[in-house]
Formats: sequence, C-alpha cells, structure tokens
Amino acid sequence: MSYIEQAFSSNWIAPLGENVDVFEAETAARVSRGHGVALSAGTHAIHLALKLLGVGAGDTVFCSALTFAGSCNPILYERARPVFIDCEETTWNMAPAALSAALRQAAAARRLPKAVIVVDLYGQSADYDALLPLCREYGVPVIEDAAEAFGAELRGRPCGSFGALGVLSFNGNKIITTSGGGMLLTDDGDMAGKARFWATQARDPVPWYEHTEIGYNYRMSNILAGIGRGQLLCLGERLRQKKSIHDRYAAALIGVPAAVLTAPPGYSSTYWLSVLRLDLAASLVRPPDIIAALAARGIEARRVWKPMQLQPVYAACPFYPSDEQTEPAGISARLFASGVCLPSDTKMTAAEQEEVIDIILGCFRHFYQKYQKISIE
Repeated sequence: MSYIEQAFSSNWIAPLGENVDVFEAETAARVSRGHGVALSAGTHAIHLALKLLGVGAGDTVFCSALTFAGSCNPILYERARPVFIDCEETTWNMAPAALSAALRQAAAARRLPKAVIVVDLYGQSADYDALLPLCREYGVPVIEDAAEAFGAELRGRPCGSFGALGVLSFNGNKIITTSGGGMLLTDDGDMAGKARFWATQARDPVPWYEHTEIGYNYRMSNILAGIGRGQLLCLGERLRQKKSIHDRYAAALIGVPAAVLTAPPGYSSTYWLSVLRLDLAASLVRPPDIIAALAARGIEARRVWKPMQLQPVYAACPFYPSDEQTEPAGISARLFASGVCLPSDTKMTAAEQEEVIDIILGCFRHFYQKYQKISIE
C-alpha cells in the first residue's frame, strides 16, 4: 500500500514513475537479465518480442503445443503462421526430438522459423540444455515464455533468462501479481528501448504527437507497478507455499494410479499449479470424475491446457509430435486426456487441502468398490 500511496502522492499514476522504473530493475535482477519492460500483459510481451525479432506476414514461428493460447495468439497479430511442437513426458514442455525434426524439415524446405516460443509449463522449466543448442545450430532465436515460472530454475539458472528474450506474467492467478500485467526481459538495451517505444504508442521524441511507426498502449501503470514491488517482497514465501502444497499432494496420492507432476533432478519448479496425471490404463477414474466430485463440494479444479493442435482456431496449423509412429496425436493430447489441475492457491489451508485430497481418494475408492479394478492402500 505504501508504494501505491507513493504513486498517488507523486501524482504519477500513468505508465511512468518511480514504481515502474524500480519494478523493472528489481524483476530483471531477479532473473539475471539486464533489462525489463513492464507491460499490461504477458501476451503483450510476447507480441513485442516477436516484433523485435522481425516476425512479419508470411513468416513461421514454432511454439510449444501444450500451453495457454496467450503464448501463440500474438503470432497471428503479426500475420505469421504458428507451427506447434509436441511436449516430452518428463517436463511436459517442448520435446527436443520434435523440435529437431521440425527444424530439420524447415531447413530442407528453406523455410526456417523466425523464432521459437518455448513455454515453461505450470512453473516447470523446459529442457534448455537440449533445446537451445538445436536453435543455435539453425540460427533461430528463442523467446522464453516463463509466464508461469517466475522463481523456477534449471541447474541454478533462473527461468526468464534463457533465449534472446524472456516473458513473465503478473496476471491475478500467477505466483505474484500486479492484478494484470507482464514483463519483457532482455540483455539488449536497444531492444528494451524499442519495446518501450512501441508500448507507448510509438510516440516520436518531438514537441508534439508524431508517429512514424504503429505503436500500442501496452505499458504498465505506476500504480500496478507499485503492487508488483510489494509482491516481489513475498516471492520467496509464495514459492515455499506452492512447494508445500505440491509436496502434500504428492505424498498423499502416492498410493493411487496417478502421479503429481514433479520437477526432475536439476530442475526447480514454482509449482504454480499442482497437476495430477491419471493412469487411464490402470483406473476407471477420469478427469471429469474428480472435477465433478470437487465441484459438488464447492471446490474448483480444471483440466490441463488443451493443446493448440486440438484447438479449432489452430486446426490447420502444422504440428510435430514427439513420436509420429507410436503417438501421432502427440503426448500433449494424452496429457490433456489424463490431467487435472488441482486447487493450488497459497491461501488454501492445510485442512482445506486435506479435504481436497479426501475427495480425490474417494473417487478412486468409489470405482474400486464398484468395479473391483484397483486397490487403495
């Protein structure tokens, strides 16, 4: 509240002021980046990142298939064509094998993408040790969509620091929030300056309103940046709370034919959402069963992101599965069919989480009693 009051007392409530400057600097420092550009949405950060890399009409951009639509919609803003890349089993993020196949075919056709958007899904870093060398081999820059992964790391390196440009989101449901907002991250000062120029309606530096380029109303206000500064102070505690929620689910559900998505060795996840993957071959329990049982008690759960290759609006776009021979629909399609995003809010008490766990276990007990298919220890 003191940062917000500062914005009002200084009379800087628009997209300029000390809070914006400090929030950019502090956030960039948290992810080992040279510059941050505070914007009104993470989606806007992806849009400007694409523009900075020269994406335009007729170009192609590769993007993670298992993600929220905000990761790829900006490709269409620039009238480019999305190409979707399947995920891997371990991290649920872009599969190096699928990316390799897509780049190899694109190179043979002399139509390499202008950029690759790699998403850090549900707070879990992608395998940049494998992905970045592939992109460097073909000279294709990476945009890291770390919207869900502020505070996560891969072998000690923070998410948001990989690739040419990084993106964070501060939407109301993220690890920290400005109620709505995002940030573009880069080590290139010229890129940061150009992004700020475009984000403030591309107003030329003359004594009147003159525009030689098309710009956007994308800058974050000084008030919202003040909220962000206050939220940064809580980031460490939020990450600890999210991990505790994940660990409690993982321990309690270890006896059922399902698994909670967990960071592999060398990775640290924000566990933005705790996600349960059901073993559909070993159990009759399906995502709608758990979601309905929780809803009956006034508790919200959701399906995992529906992959982009299954979205009607992107049905005509190319898609590269991880293994075309055995799973042409993609691992991402299977994860959508078997995954449930569990309640993960840091305001949830341990008792409330135990209630969620009891309801989930009750779903498995119901099917055991009815069908005699599984046992619960």
